[in-house]
Amino acid sequence: MTALSIRNLSKNYGTFAALKDFSAEIAPGTVFGLLGPNGAGKTTTFKCLLGLSRADSGEALFDGMPLQPQFFDRIAYVPEKSVLYDWMTIGQHLEMQKRAFSAFSARRAEELLALFDLDPRKRVRNLSKGMRTGAALVMAFSANPDLLVLDEPTSGLDPLNQRAVLKLIIDAAADGKTIIFSSHQIGQVERAAEHIAILQNGKLLLAGAVEDLKSEYKIVEGIFSDERISSNGLARDPRVTRVETTGRVLRTIVRDDSSGVAAELERLGASNVRMVDLNLEDIFLNAVSPNTPAGEIVEQA
Repeated sequence: MTALSIRNLSKNYGTFAALKDFSAEIAPGTVFGLLGPNGAGKTTTFKCLLGLSRADSGEALFDGMPLQPQFFDRIAYVPEKSVLYDWMTIGQHLEMQKRAFSAFSARRAEELLALFDLDPRKRVRNLSKGMRTGAALVMAFSANPDLLVLDEPTSGLDPLNQRAVLKLIIDAAADGKTIIFSSHQIGQVERAAEHIAILQNGKLLLAGAVEDLKSEYKIVEGIFSDERISSNGLARDPRVTRVETTGRVLRTIVRDDSSGVAAELERLGASNVRMVDLNLEDIFLNAVSPNTPAGEIVEQA
């Protein structure tokens, strides 16, 4: 069963293509992380799938049905930029939420207010950015929705509250909720998400289960005696997707036959050759850009 099905969503602003043919299938009880550089199309994706911005083509289905108003009390959205009313208190916002969501839990709201150390009597105008984020999250999670759409949900929060948000996300998924969220903190996505998609310039570059993506690639690196390292055509090797150097270290990202590439580095004179598992940051950088590596790029396949 698919809780959320996103099919070929596209959105243009004039001649600018903000989102190009994006698709994803997200099962119930899944945490789905959406990654991408600034302007990649993450917020546009959220707005289009929720109907807050009209897509030029494609559709989003919730439990197999087009999103309709009758589903709205089962979906909570936390945008990156606060949409809370400055003149209202947190408590007044929660009263609105209680009327809007049939599954709203006042007890849960109290627990979450305590978690984020928020006073319900405070007006939004007197809240810091992090407190506004916390208030929006209290509203979303106390609504007890089946689908949570969270755009940068840890923005402005201190490390302790960031950790608390990740636990809320993971616990909600364990309760059968479906969560799709974006974050610039790749480590947070790696910790919470089971599946990810990477966008760049509105285009889907890569998608899949995090563990599957990690197992598909390996880092093979070695140390050379001279900093003037030649890639010796490694970037043209079909097994290698990326080659970069940092000082005397040559580092490759390998899709197939990592042991064979390790042997090739040894043949070229490298010492201390080793094979290392990728983390999600490695996968992200490998997908989006040759311009932001840890060291100097030699070549990219």
